[in-house]
Amino acid sequence: MRGFLRFTGAPVTFGLLVLIFGAYSIEWFSGVNGSTPDLARTQILYNLGGITAGLFQDHQYWRALAAMFLHVNVLHLATNTFSLWQLGTLYERMFGSRRLFLTYFTTGLLGSFVSAKMLPPNAVGVGASGAILGILGSFIFSIILSPRWRHEKFLFGQLVFWAVANLMLPHYVPNIDQSAHIAGLVSGLILGLYPTRVPPPPPGQEVIDVPSHSMGSE
Repeated sequence: MRGFLRFTGAPVTFGLLVLIFGAYSIEWFSGVNGSTPDLARTQILYNLGGITAGLFQDHQYWRALAAMFLHVNVLHLATNTFSLWQLGTLYERMFGSRRLFLTYFTTGLLGSFVSAKMLPPNAVGVGASGAILGILGSFIFSIILSPRWRHEKFLFGQLVFWAVANLMLPHYVPNIDQSAHIAGLVSGLILGLYPTRVPPPPPGQEVIDVPSHSMGSE
């Protein structure tokens, strides 16, 4: 990959990670840990803002936002925060903090609302997956349409691979909210069609060109 960016200058991604870890700290002190029974865990997550099928009937729209920062367990938290760090820092450095902010919250909220429509009774949905898939989807078309980055074929191939892998994952891993994943990814793809303005490198930062053969790409 020719345009390899240093993962710095991503304040929105950093702020989102801080909020997610902060929310999980609240979960932990509320009783969510590895030994918490499933029923008790579900009740705690509901109390903290998890999505339910009654979101629209009860007009509790705030849950759509709160649920984006809650996670079921440490593995769920680790998977999503690592994905957000990987995607968010690169996307923000390439296309700007404002675009990442709008993409994360727009696709995340849409994912939450669709999830609420599809959840079975008594189920509670939480997680940042919809927003992360939204960034992934937006990244795909942002790369294609960007005069500066459209030649990054190695990165584009990785993005498409992970998009397909995430859509296939619910067939092998139980309890994954496929509706939120699809809603986030599709809305991200649509947002990616909006013309991008590539931000200039911040003072003191630079783009490092890595020969393509060293990354295993052509």
